[in-house]
Amino acid sequence: MGRHTHPHHGPGLAAPGRRAMLGAAGGLLIAAAAAGGTRAAAAGGAAATRTTAATAGAARASRLHHPPATTLVHADMHNHTVMSDGDGDPELAFASMRDAGLDVAALTDHSTLFSVEGLSSAEWSRTGALADAADDPGHYTAIRGFEWSHPLLGHANVWFTEDWVDLLGAGSMGGFFDWLGSRSAVASFNHPGRELLRFDDFAHEAAAQEQMVGLEMFNRTDDYLFEGWSDGRPSPLVACLNAGWRTGLTGVTDEHGTDWGFPEGKGRSGLWVTENTRAGVFEAMRARRFFATRLSGLRLDATAGGVRMGGTLPVAAGDITFVVDLDRGPDWAGKPLNIQVLRPGSDAPAVVDVIETQSGRLTEFTVPLTADDGTWVVLRVSDPAQANGTPGPDGHPCNDWGVAYTSPWWLTA
Repeated sequence: MGRHTHPHHGPGLAAPGRRAMLGAAGGLLIAAAAAGGTRAAAAGGAAATRTTAATAGAARASRLHHPPATTLVHADMHNHTVMSDGDGDPELAFASMRDAGLDVAALTDHSTLFSVEGLSSAEWSRTGALADAADDPGHYTAIRGFEWSHPLLGHANVWFTEDWVDLLGAGSMGGFFDWLGSRSAVASFNHPGRELLRFDDFAHEAAAQEQMVGLEMFNRTDDYLFEGWSDGRPSPLVACLNAGWRTGLTGVTDEHGTDWGFPEGKGRSGLWVTENTRAGVFEAMRARRFFATRLSGLRLDATAGGVRMGGTLPVAAGDITFVVDLDRGPDWAGKPLNIQVLRPGSDAPAVVDVIETQSGRLTEFTVPLTADDGTWVVLRVSDPAQANGTPGPDGHPCNDWGVAYTSPWWLTA
């Protein structure tokens, strides 16, 4: 599909009253977003105010030694401003996220229909200029992106592209994947399961596999592992990975207000980068060398059979040894945590082992795995003292409070 450069869009930044100017198509999009926002607000207890100091956190160097040499950066790759359906001045966003201690940040305003509650060409250019001004290679990486937004199929963030597309240029999943495939961009499935059609039930498109690098597991204060379970739908994690996608797992703030980066308890990602630059972030995302969390200052690194998270295990069956480096600094020293080994199930992930550990500990354990039971494995870190606000089947081990998810490993079938 050809480039769609939006010559029909009007100029520049809309006024803060833009939300009141909803058309029919925009109204559907914002109704869906508002539903998510209401639920997130209701979950409120985990989030802190802007003035609450975040934990000092763990050191950035992994205790696992494997090439390439990397360092941990904390990232929030999903944020909005008044240029779509947010409330905040885009001039303030990147500085706010840097002040909050983030190392990598992106603005991803919506692309919808006819620029209703979404980007215009002038706003896309402005996002790029703001990211370029904030970018500080080696210290702080600022990225321009956008959120392709279909009211029924779902939303997908796109980063590292020179242009953008709305529903006129890509009105279906196939159209979106065609557009993506003609660019050297990466993308993610956002708040999976919130929209009714769930990306055509995660119908797999082999040509888009390498570029679809992410699946949001934490969005705002919510754990999406069992999103839709109460309505009879399968876990988005299971649906996505069982369909054949090889996505890493992310956490995002999805900020629509003015507290970019600050509220404790909202999603964020940890990326293991060779350098804190746009090129370094892009390479780590393509390698799925990242984890999802909703806590500041968390360090999580893990290998399975010597292979780092996001990689392929060159075995079809065998006893696989995992080594997990998990720390959140002095505030969490000795805190009891669980590591749950998640494997494919039909509707919910099967948990084949639960390992008790503590923050600050290097944990090693061995689990027998076979590709006959499915090709992927994920580690979920949880706090057994708290309940999952969106639980799954009665008695499921993941009905406790999720702290983090590694990106998956894939067994060679």
